Amino acid sequence: MIKGRRPVLEALKAGTKITRILLQKGARGGPLTEIIALAQQQQIPVEYWDKQALEKKAAARNHQGVLAEAPPFSYTPFTQLLRNKNDEPPFLVILDHLQDPQNLGALVRTAYAAGCHGLVIPERRAVQMTPAAARAAAGAAEYLPIARVVNIARCLEECKQAGLWIYGADMDGQSLYTQVDYRGPLALVIGSEGAGLSRLTKEKCDFLVRLPMQGAVASLNASVAGALLLYEVFRQRQGF
Repeated sequence: MIKGRRPVLEALKAGTKITRILLQKGARGGPLTEIIALAQQQQIPVEYWDKQALEKKAAARNHQGVLAEAPPFSYTPFTQLLRNKNDEPPFLVILDHLQDPQNLGALVRTAYAAGCHGLVIPERRAVQMTPAAARAAAGAAEYLPIARVVNIARCLEECKQAGLWIYGADMDGQSLYTQVDYRGPLALVIGSEGAGLSRLTKEKCDFLVRLPMQGAVASLNASVAGALLLYEVFRQRQGF
């Protein structure tokens, strides 16, 4: 279930397979008009429900009067991410067992905005692309390829074999995140909210980079730290 005006609109624009759209009776606004028009173009049924029934269907109140029923999220094969078809060097983000769907969604959104070519998550013991994560991504999940892998360490080895350098974000990293060169082919690895990068993941990284910190707080939120690193990669690649 895709919830909210912007996520549903972006899903329609991206050509996501949607089986039915549910709108709250009496709801108005520019995005709704565009949603209805796109649904008609794509021959997707639109139904009008009262507020109480829609909230029961959504199991939440933050649907903004719009729900779209869709098949489960479609992941991209990891090997496809390694076959980069862009003119610029490959740029992947790999998440080492992130747990919070809000963090995942925020990182998907930032990665897409920063020019990342694909994002990788583990199949087990990690958050998946749930409706909450998709909502936090605000439509970016419809454009950024997202892959799942069984083993992160093996995934990093395959990245190396494909010619990518591995940069891990770690509070004990040897270099400040602004002191390394991200202009070549790379995979940026971001750890989980509590434990950070696992020991084996650290061993697979070519470089460990850290964010400067002061005060009593030991680390930043995973999505905030990831955003800073992503935009440093973007800045260097754009020549800012």
